Amino acid sequence: MSQDPSTEVVVRELRGSVLLVTINNPPVNALGVAVRRGIVAAIDAADADSAVQAVLIIGTGRNFIAGADIREFGKPPLPPSLPDVCNRIEACSKPVVAAIHGAALGGGLEIALAAHYRLAATDAKLGLPEVLLGLMPGAGGTQRTPRLIGAKAALDLMLSGRHMGAEEGHALGLVDRLGSSNDILADGLAYAQELLATHAPVRRMRDAHAVSDRQANRAAIEAARDETAKKSRTLFSPLKIIEAVEAALDRDFDEGLLLERELFLQCLDSPQRAGLVHAFFAEREVLKAPETRNTKPRAFNHVGLVGGGTMGAGIAVAVLDAGLLVTMIERDEAALARGRAHIEKVYNGLIAKGRMTPAAKAANMARFVGSTLYDALAPADVVIEAVYEDMAVKQAVFAELDRVCKPGAVLASNTSYLDIDAIAASISRPTDVVGLHFFSPANIMKLLEIVVPAKVSADVVATAFELAKKLHKVPVRAGVCDGFIGNRILAAYRMAADCMMEDGASPYQIDQAVRNFGYPMGPFQVSDLAGGDIGWATRKRKAVTRDPRARYVQIADRICERGWFGQKTGRGYYLYPDGARTGTPDPEVEAIIDAERARAGITPRSFTDEEIMRRYMAAMINEGANVVHQRIALRPLDVDVTFLYGYGFPRHRGGPMKYADTVGLPKVLADIREFAKENPLFWQPSALLVELVEHGANFDSLNKLE
Repeated sequence: MSQDPSTEVVVRELRGSVLLVTINNPPVNALGVAVRRGIVAAIDAADADSAVQAVLIIGTGRNFIAGADIREFGKPPLPPSLPDVCNRIEACSKPVVAAIHGAALGGGLEIALAAHYRLAATDAKLGLPEVLLGLMPGAGGTQRTPRLIGAKAALDLMLSGRHMGAEEGHALGLVDRLGSSNDILADGLAYAQELLATHAPVRRMRDAHAVSDRQANRAAIEAARDETAKKSRTLFSPLKIIEAVEAALDRDFDEGLLLERELFLQCLDSPQRAGLVHAFFAEREVLKAPETRNTKPRAFNHVGLVGGGTMGAGIAVAVLDAGLLVTMIERDEAALARGRAHIEKVYNGLIAKGRMTPAAKAANMARFVGSTLYDALAPADVVIEAVYEDMAVKQAVFAELDRVCKPGAVLASNTSYLDIDAIAASISRPTDVVGLHFFSPANIMKLLEIVVPAKVSADVVATAFELAKKLHKVPVRAGVCDGFIGNRILAAYRMAADCMMEDGASPYQIDQAVRNFGYPMGPFQVSDLAGGDIGWATRKRKAVTRDPRARYVQIADRICERGWFGQKTGRGYYLYPDGARTGTPDPEVEAIIDAERARAGITPRSFTDEEIMRRYMAAMINEGANVVHQRIALRPLDVDVTFLYGYGFPRHRGGPMKYADTVGLPKVLADIREFAKENPLFWQPSALLVELVEHGANFDSLNKLE
């Protein structure tokens, strides 16, 4: 009863009286159709062979089973289904042990839950993360898990999508035994033999009742429902997960499985599932850039930072957390002390929340050095400037970097808008210059726009992508233009929002409509959070090049002229009394808006929330299409990832370009042409959007790099 392990994805081998079933489907032992068939065949063989007294399931390589085979996503399912596989494992007449090392995620954990006993190595990661793809466990996970560990722990695992370590899993009862060595096969065989020696019975979750008393489980269900309604109100699958777990308490096992399958198929058909799966694949595809193909990054261990303000300090924290050395430059000792204090404030906050130890903070700060002299950057491998957003200031910094930095050092600008080509051209080594646009707070926000100027070396771009990986950032390659991908598109949809505000919608209605769409904040709340003075400075910088025919809404300027810059000044579009983080509407702002409407000769009209979002999204999509057409973004998915990670775009909608495909590009184009009747200069349809509609194509058709 053995097979050639090189040709089979499920290998069977009799070890004494234990049938060893090895999942051998590299790289992660995903549950493709051949694996599913192999598992069922192995269990059938075990039941039919009197020499087999127990079954041990393990995985080869670094994982047990990391989940479904993503290559099968969107294709017609082939039998046996995963629920049938799990039910067949559970029905085995002989004890089945799952010996878990590495990842047992999604369907992989459901396979383990269907086994009668579970052993986990210390490196095991257990999880049911289907919610992150707009799905839910669909092979008994919602029925077996609460029966094993109770509704509260089961819901926490499923609704968070988090990975649980082996020790926590053992403490909860998700696994029965922890491995005693680094040899999962030896530990698994020993455990199986022990079970046989003690005549351990076959133990099926279908026969078990949920742990914890009924009242505690019921309370956990209601608490999860209330919390989900508040935090995930726009999401579909979390409430379906709760409904299925509730069935595990109220129905018999087979009825619960039927309901689980019904709810799973509803999730599968949901547009949210399509959006979340698109986001999942886009995150992986975005790592591919022409410059990173067959190009080795430069080595780096020491990062220099010029500027210790909020942004510079946030970047410093991200770099220190990655285990790298940091040298920060500031103009004087007082500014340097403030920069260090900014870093320590972040760490002290983490310590207060129990998310960092004082010893870990001390270890990080031991790798931090501050100086007022640029010469201190001589040993740095990568230097990032994070100074005031002014071309002359940045060019002066780069002149110093050109003077002091060693040959081969990567010189990066954290500019949000400015021309990286002009910065690179100002020094003697333009091939070493790249843009690294971090998003604030830089230690938290995941997006990193990697801005690629004309003369940069490919290995510098590859180094930027490698640095992003080290910092746990999501990198997006961007071309050079004012605002790159994100802020350029932001300027377009913010203009649409400003025009709607002047035409009759209040900023508070617009913010509410955008939140209802799924954003955490609306555009005017974001302005108040970031600081209205930043946008004001950009508008003043662009004033000389603004088309005199273009509509220009002056409301934001009137607010800034009063020194109302948002949260940091206690008022902006909203009032923030006594340092409040959440603003309240300001009647004086509404009076300013009314006065500006009168000055512009506008008779205000009402907007529905649906009308607001049609304009808001049309502006975003149209400028996104321009950005792709001009190769500022290589693919539509680069725009999607930028907005998912940098601008709070609701993940379940996949990103603005995926959303456009979902709505239908002909409808988006029709909207733009309708809006152009009022303002033809602003609402010029993107040539790419027109071309795609004419050819019956969509943005997704452009998502593969050539």
